[in-house]
Amino acid sequence: MIVADTSAEQPKPGFTMNRRLLLLSEDRPGAGWGQIHQKFWPGWRNWYENKGGSSAGTQDAQRAIRLHMPEFERLIDTLSEVAPDDSSLQSFLSFWCPPRYLTNCSQAASVDAFGPFLIRNYDLDPALNELTLLRSCWRGKRVIGMVDGLSGLSDGVNENGLAVSLSFGGRLKIGLGFGVPLIIRYLLETCTDVQDATEALRRIPCHMSYNLTLTDRSGKAVTAFLAPDRPAIVQNRRWSTNHQLGVELLGHGRFSATLERAEILSNLVTDANPTAAELTNVFLTGPVFVTNYEEGFGTVFTSLYRPEARTVELLFAGGTAGTWSVDDYPNTQIPLQFDKTGSRFQ
Repeated sequence: MIVADTSAEQPKPGFTMNRRLLLLSEDRPGAGWGQIHQKFWPGWRNWYENKGGSSAGTQDAQRAIRLHMPEFERLIDTLSEVAPDDSSLQSFLSFWCPPRYLTNCSQAASVDAFGPFLIRNYDLDPALNELTLLRSCWRGKRVIGMVDGLSGLSDGVNENGLAVSLSFGGRLKIGLGFGVPLIIRYLLETCTDVQDATEALRRIPCHMSYNLTLTDRSGKAVTAFLAPDRPAIVQNRRWSTNHQLGVELLGHGRFSATLERAEILSNLVTDANPTAAELTNVFLTGPVFVTNYEEGFGTVFTSLYRPEARTVELLFAGGTAGTWSVDDYPNTQIPLQFDKTGSRFQ
């Protein structure tokens, strides 16, 4: 069962939330990037400025990019050109020491007859997520993933077959580091496999605790526990929920059912290779799939990445919305509906 906040009001009959899944594909930052900026920057800007922006200055952010992600210095300048007079945008895109933010999420990697795959649930208020799939080739490497933080990603795969996704690590400690969506973007833009990405994660500081599960075309899979107050811990573990070495936030742990979800995933993937069909069934069923949308918390989407095919399949409670490749696809929108029974495309 889902361990929820029992003081929260139960969903009212007939509650629905309507959103649109946005599918964008372009090689260089252009009309698609402009659409992301126009549609989602006002909300992110309000959040960013109301929370005090970066705890470090703009010059500190520029120095941090130059030190830890020098490949991104010119890219961030290019992305900022969409609004050259906006002093907050470049600071935000650097994602250096941003305000605290939380997501939940479950993720697991396995191998079946079609090769390795990574599946994940992204859990948040559907009203707060971009719900945008972006295929890009910003630096010469094709990348496809779900947008998070405008230029960042919550999960994705690149043309080399490296697939990555994030989940909150269950700790509130904040320190000097980058927001994790930019770290995922960086891994997919610069790394070719799990080994490359692991080496990068050992040197790139993360401002909060997050769990990254990674796999590649070889089938190698690891989970990296990132934190601002200790070195990255990389384990040969193919799943993660919302704690690291143990549950530190007891209230959040109970609310998010992190241990219950962890037990389910651990039992499935520790000593076996469940198929994508088997894991999809688990990820679309409670307690891994959550439907408390009216309380501002639920599974926004389920993504399934195939490193060999370099594709992503997006799933909802009502079925699959489609499969898309790093190669190309037409720009379009798909209407979605969220209610107390789940999520579905229309």
